[in-house]
Amino acid sequence: MTVKYSTIKNMRKLTPQKRLDAIHDAFEGNAGFLNSLKGKGVLSLALADGMIENVIGRFELPLGVATNFLINGKDYLIPMAVEEPSVVAAASYMAKLARLNGGFEAYSDRPIMRAQIQVMGVQDIEFAKERILKHKSDLINAANEKDETLVSLGGGCEDIEVHLFKDTPSGPMLIVHLLVNVLDAMGANTVNTMAEYTAPMVEKISQGRVRLRILSNLADKRLVTASVRIASEQFDTPDYKGSEVINGVLEAASFAMVDPYRAATHNKGIMNGIDPVVIATGNDWRAIEAGAHAFAAIDGHYSSLTQWSSSDGRELVGKITLPMAVGLVGGATKTHPTAKAAIALLGVKSATELGQVIASVGLAQNLAALRALSTEGIQRGHMTLHARNIALQAGASSNEIDLVVQKMVDTQNVTVDNAKQILKGLK
Repeated sequence: MTVKYSTIKNMRKLTPQKRLDAIHDAFEGNAGFLNSLKGKGVLSLALADGMIENVIGRFELPLGVATNFLINGKDYLIPMAVEEPSVVAAASYMAKLARLNGGFEAYSDRPIMRAQIQVMGVQDIEFAKERILKHKSDLINAANEKDETLVSLGGGCEDIEVHLFKDTPSGPMLIVHLLVNVLDAMGANTVNTMAEYTAPMVEKISQGRVRLRILSNLADKRLVTASVRIASEQFDTPDYKGSEVINGVLEAASFAMVDPYRAATHNKGIMNGIDPVVIATGNDWRAIEAGAHAFAAIDGHYSSLTQWSSSDGRELVGKITLPMAVGLVGGATKTHPTAKAAIALLGVKSATELGQVIASVGLAQNLAALRALSTEGIQRGHMTLHARNIALQAGASSNEIDLVVQKMVDTQNVTVDNAKQILKGLK
């Protein structure tokens, strides 16, 4: 199954079923999996009860599809599970602009994850480090004994690092890192198992006491980079010249580079795009968040995850680099029916490809926010979509929502009370 195209006209004006029909038409081959994206009874209570503890029900989020994405020359329809209005629309619009210049380009590191083994009570940590590195091959072989299947597929533990912390509140620490190629898995279970299995050997070699044996979510050897170029004329509007928009984007981006207060909100906007795709595909969004924010502060100063530049004001160039520990095997990606359908919708063939798609969506989301902030402000588009939620809260029917929204936006009074007054007038 492949996506023939990702440009679906008037997607926002269609009903949910018509949108699903339009997505079906965009596929070559049998797209029966799309039914699992509807959410109606897809996750049975019995299946949910097997996924986590103390289950009493299921919690639903809106599932949308971002259109227009062209990444490394391939069209993608992007599933996004999110409760915040404007996110899907903003990503789709930026993807529409980006595809006019060839779309997004993305590349990735190999899928290397770290397991950390904490060793305490070592008398001479420098000497212990030398001994561990001397026995590197033995430790690697031992780690790989715990996952022969992974090794047979070309993955497994590849290297050992030793980090020393001579002065901590709990005394000197020696930390052993197992560097593991986890292939198409997120890798948490794999590296945790390897760390626990090799811990006694590390303890014997170092003559210390092993404490923590756990993966690190700062996957700095599993980075993905996405980039985009957009010509200035694509930003032209009746109110703004494209060159003015580019200048505004650069000024906003510079603010995020130097100020951690702004960088936190800037990066949150990036995660507005990333998290919904991670959630929709059944991956661990908390791990991705932790890794992204840690990477944003890896040099000791919390800063922007994106870089924006323009050499002459005629073209805006953007790039994002961040850790991307996502998988296609294991966990909810294989047990949750909607997650499996979302992965089928994307048509990705590897965890590396999935990471490249997710990073591209994050870059698109960031540009959408920067463009809005540097022109009419973030609230104009956001509030129009937020007004739909207000109209629903006020009791508007599906036939009344658009009328109520328009009147609230026209009066710049997006409140439940105003929506109720408008509804009274309509009736």
